Amino acid sequence: MKSVNVVLVLLCAILPVALSFIDGLVPNGDFEEGPKPWQMHGTEVVDPHSVPHWELSGFVEYIKSGQKQGDMILPVPKGHFALRLGNEASIKTKVQVAKGLFYSLSFGAARTCAQQEQLNLSVSPNSEPKDWGMLPMQTMYSTEGWDSFSWGFLAESNEVEVIFHHPQTQKDQACGPIIDVVALKSFTLPKKSRDILQNGNFEEGPYVLPNTSWGILIPPNVEDDHSALVGWMVESLKAVRYIDSDHFAVPEGKRAVELVAGRESAVAQVVKTVPGKDYDLEFYVGDARNMCEGSMLVEVNASNSTFYVPYESKGKGGSKLAVLRLKAETGRTRIRFLSSYYHMKSDFSGSLCGPVVDGVRLVRVPHA
Repeated sequence: MKSVNVVLVLLCAILPVALSFIDGLVPNGDFEEGPKPWQMHGTEVVDPHSVPHWELSGFVEYIKSGQKQGDMILPVPKGHFALRLGNEASIKTKVQVAKGLFYSLSFGAARTCAQQEQLNLSVSPNSEPKDWGMLPMQTMYSTEGWDSFSWGFLAESNEVEVIFHHPQTQKDQACGPIIDVVALKSFTLPKKSRDILQNGNFEEGPYVLPNTSWGILIPPNVEDDHSALVGWMVESLKAVRYIDSDHFAVPEGKRAVELVAGRESAVAQVVKTVPGKDYDLEFYVGDARNMCEGSMLVEVNASNSTFYVPYESKGKGGSKLAVLRLKAETGRTRIRFLSSYYHMKSDFSGSLCGPVVDGVRLVRVPHA
């Protein structure tokens, strides 16, 4: 019996076997279990099955925290190890999920070369016309040297294959993004309430990695068939940041959205309304307590009208409640939030930031 157990352990160590999954890191999603010395050539991984639960192809490196490339220290988002995807490299893993549920895939990524880098993501099986997402990585938002991203998908099987692919070819074949801390979270649809909006408090969103202080970027919907923020669309050229109360100032509850890229960073939702009826749109505007200072201005587009809500930020946290009265023009009303101004943190890091929006409610006004 002992010999059989040994064989099973060895098989699990070398094959990307699908395992039962709950919200959090996928099996070996932090890559702390890595290849043996004889499965590597320098930092390059030469055995495609040497990273437990993952299968590798192309030029993939196993990076250790503190490792240098010339004078530059390669950033490892969390823990001690990560993978770098070089020329035409890809990594994939299989995970058991619940068919028919929506999921968000969260992961940390860092750019390591001066050139623009991009990363393709796919989850299969997938019947959507566009079954992959492309994340351009020329803009980094955090001061730590890496960002965390999220990507939403609908599970069309009880087992899915998650693939990260770096499609570019550079003169330096090792040049490419570093990937770490890969996690999944299933979505729960918000319960119905007197609020017409779905998930107005933003509590249902991507998995936030424990003990990380840089939030999660949610890409625009042109890169994502299913938003990783339940009920909302990211209608902009750049991402919005999903933040948590453990590391940021959040006006209400545990989660909120930071509009980090000015007019290029917007969230929207389409709701059912009654033409000709009045509605109150309530929401909080504040700052994330992340040294984002200055005169902020949140622009709200709703029912063919545009509203502006100013907020003076000292970068130390705080918020105010805004209440707007609007009249529905049609049976479907699009409500959209964006930042009128661009902001950078006052720590001279050049990192983008912006106003926080939270606690959004749309309530029909009763008439006497």
